[in-house]
Amino acid sequence: MLVLGIESTAHTFGVGIVRDEEPYIMANERDTYVPKEGGMKPTDLLYHHASVAPSVIRSALKKASVSMKDIDYIAFSMGPGIGPALRVGATVARALSLRYGKPLVPVNHGIGHIEIGFLTTKVKDPLILYLSGGNTQIITLYKGRFRVFGETLDIALGNLMDTFSRDAGLAPPYIVNGKHVIDLCAEKGKKIIDFPYVVKGQDMSYSGLLTAAKNALKSNDIGDVCLTLREVAFDMLLEATERALALSGKREILIVGGVAASGSLRRKLEELGRDWNVEIKVVPSEFSGDNGAMIAYAGMLEAKAKISVEVEKSQVKPRWRVDEVEVKWRS
Repeated sequence: MLVLGIESTAHTFGVGIVRDEEPYIMANERDTYVPKEGGMKPTDLLYHHASVAPSVIRSALKKASVSMKDIDYIAFSMGPGIGPALRVGATVARALSLRYGKPLVPVNHGIGHIEIGFLTTKVKDPLILYLSGGNTQIITLYKGRFRVFGETLDIALGNLMDTFSRDAGLAPPYIVNGKHVIDLCAEKGKKIIDFPYVVKGQDMSYSGLLTAAKNALKSNDIGDVCLTLREVAFDMLLEATERALALSGKREILIVGGVAASGSLRRKLEELGRDWNVEIKVVPSEFSGDNGAMIAYAGMLEAKAKISVEVEKSQVKPRWRVDEVEVKWRS
């Protein structure tokens, strides 16, 4: 079985091709939109994705040494994500499905991150930290669904870091020499400032922390602000994670999503792992950010479970949660 997967939930248009035998991943090509200034505008994402889609698809097919006739299923990110960006990927997937007569498979973006984490780290039954620009959730599989133990009540951890970096004049680009610019800035910090720390049960709130950090720039060294922002944000996540560990009794933690690439967060989680005798597994950096391979792989699992969608019913779902999906392939 060969599955082509299309990712287009936010800044990245990605195309992956996988097969149902090792090595599973045959291609993982992408093109990422980086705004010259400010945040991502939905219309800019639409134009970017539409313009690069043909070349990224051709590149993936060439990398995998296959043609569209060889592909068995077309998988795509149905949601969650930014509406105009999602619609480009869905439109391309529908066009390929109709043109080549291939079944269409809808994939939840978050579950794509989770499943590529299962594949690449070989975890068995983990507590999952899904950390990205748009999502901060603590999840585990229970009775055929990925259940959310705790999550952000407002903005996500990745959004917090990127927004502050941009407003403070540190970015774009957000990643320099493999490190987030906040980590680089925090290396210059010497003291911790009094910032709000908001954990409610197993949920976190980051919007007040962002406001406090931006206000602190007026009267504090930027290194101290970056250091405090990073430490408080990560410690909030760790507190909620510890509570989820105590409740679930899990012996593994799987970290997926773009923020999984943060070395400073990884070190904190490794310390937590030693304290709780829990194994920490982190998705490889190649698959931590948004990518087509994760959509293709999750689509392959769904296809094997006889999950597909008719073109007429393939409308995108910008607010589609991971806990709304029946995980038939793992039930």
